[in-house]
Amino acid sequence: MTIGVLGAGAWGTALAQMLASDGTEVLLWALESELVDEINSVHTNSIYLPSASLAPSIHATGDIKDMAGVETVLVVTPAQHLGSIIGQLSKPPRDLVLCSKGIEAGSGRLMNDVARDACPGADIAVLSGPTFAHEVAAGLPTAVTLACGGRRPQWDRLASQIARPAFRPYYSDDVTGAEIGGAIKNVLAIACGVVDGLQLGQNARAALIARGYAEMLRFGENMGAEAETLAGLCGLGDLVLTCSSTSSRNFSLGKALGEGQSAEALMTDRRTVAEGAHTAPVLKQLAQDRGIAMPIVDAVNAILEGASAGQVVAELLARPLRAERGDEG
Repeated sequence: MTIGVLGAGAWGTALAQMLASDGTEVLLWALESELVDEINSVHTNSIYLPSASLAPSIHATGDIKDMAGVETVLVVTPAQHLGSIIGQLSKPPRDLVLCSKGIEAGSGRLMNDVARDACPGADIAVLSGPTFAHEVAAGLPTAVTLACGGRRPQWDRLASQIARPAFRPYYSDDVTGAEIGGAIKNVLAIACGVVDGLQLGQNARAALIARGYAEMLRFGENMGAEAETLAGLCGLGDLVLTCSSTSSRNFSLGKALGEGQSAEALMTDRRTVAEGAHTAPVLKQLAQDRGIAMPIVDAVNAILEGASAGQVVAELLARPLRAERGDEG
């Protein structure tokens, strides 16, 4: 059985490598023709995942039509391009597993809503959790949430296809919660990077993670997510990981912003995508429309728009004192 992976960035390549670790045939779609040639000829991805020597059962293609007939396809494209890319599939697979984390700019839609419109007929699942690509590719132990819109029958199909000795999925039927956790943690990781760049210390970062998690819970529950989901791998677990390491693209972006670099220059120079920068403005707008207090998200937006990181943090610390639990942030 062949499994398809759309997107040959670091995360897509790592997932392909993990799936191919037991000899499974993996069809990996890449946008760059030179990358297709490199993967097929020398079994490396020097652009996005240079640390990995790729399994010979991974075959790359630049033609998305080659995915026709593949029953399970993991979608690992940048979130803002997910709809346009899967809309090119000539035949919907039985299962589309969304591995991109974000909220669509303009529409404010979660990725599962985008996917249902772009590829009707496929059963949608969401794979999310605390994962660094280079560790997954190296076969280090990893646990993730696999949220199945098709519920148990879909889980029964997918779990056996995706699980590996060092890659352990946990079942959920809360697709909304899995998506919201993954999207919001990217924005909060930028905030933690700013704290690191400003050299504000470990106390400040721990406080920001805790208060950011409170914002995640408020927003998620308002959107219909389950608090238990957000307390799991795809929420709190992913938040802790990406808020504490420069291996996170979003954390690295925030750290550079905290050190005084401009958002415009950083976003222009980056080959890889820090999804939190695209999610932050739409998340802020959704929160305002729904009357949800998200002061950390507001602060990240202000910094991305060019405000002084030091001044924004000072204003955040100067907010009126309030109860830790509540809806006021």
